[in-house]
Amino acid sequence: MPLTLIKGQFRVVGASPDGDSVRFYPDRADAFSAAHLKVRTNSRGGVQLRLDGIDALETHYRPRVAGAELWRQPKELADAAGAELLRYLGFTKVERDEGGRVSASTPGETSGHILTRFADKYGRAVAFAFPGQRAGRSTDGGSVHLDPKALKASANFRLLETGLAYPTFYSKLYPDLRQAMADAAVAARTAGNGVWEHDVTNSGFRLTSRAQLRDDVVLLPKLFRRLVDYLSLDETDGVSLAGFADYVDTRNDRLFTIPDGHATELHTLLSVRRQTLKLTTPPERIVFEEA
Repeated sequence: MPLTLIKGQFRVVGASPDGDSVRFYPDRADAFSAAHLKVRTNSRGGVQLRLDGIDALETHYRPRVAGAELWRQPKELADAAGAELLRYLGFTKVERDEGGRVSASTPGETSGHILTRFADKYGRAVAFAFPGQRAGRSTDGGSVHLDPKALKASANFRLLETGLAYPTFYSKLYPDLRQAMADAAVAARTAGNGVWEHDVTNSGFRLTSRAQLRDDVVLLPKLFRRLVDYLSLDETDGVSLAGFADYVDTRNDRLFTIPDGHATELHTLLSVRRQTLKLTTPPERIVFEEA
């Protein structure tokens, strides 16, 4: 399907890349404006990418509550996703400080390109990221057809096939690409790779403490974010799920399920029984509407 090709470099020093986002610097200063994309750039022209179709475990998430602390999901798998993304993009050595910010990398930058067609509400380019330059005569800023076969060379697909990211689809993702990514995720789950060895998204888990969410529970990141947003509203360190489904209802997470095309919202796909929580539909069958 047609997407805009933008050539440039990936740079990570001073940033905090994780398994589904990384900083990208286009060769052309006007690359995004010429493509009519409302992407927010820093003073040096760099942009934050959101890798389309995937969601990796959170390494530094701050809930939408004033003064809320930073949360993260289980460290080993969350860090493994970020490490694999940078390795795939050509970084052979990356050093981070205690807060997860990259202090040094080898090399300092790597050549690459992205395929994109829109920005999200945070000004991030929603993209497929590729190491190196695109083969053939594709023009920087030109339109490129991305099919499922070419998709397999993307970092997005790599994170899914290794099981280090969850499939998380939005409505602007083309159906043929979505299906290829869903197939990769199902294969990784069947093999028990990466997050899938410990995942409890659909099997369910009993919530007993906040530390459990940080250290032990491997869960679809979107559901994790909704859960910690909800818990952060409590003045205590409690973990009651009594009002969680109602809270998620207020977030208006509209979606449809595939292949049946049933339009609904996220709270209807939750099962909450006392302190036990699970999602009743596999992640690859959910397509969220873009906010």
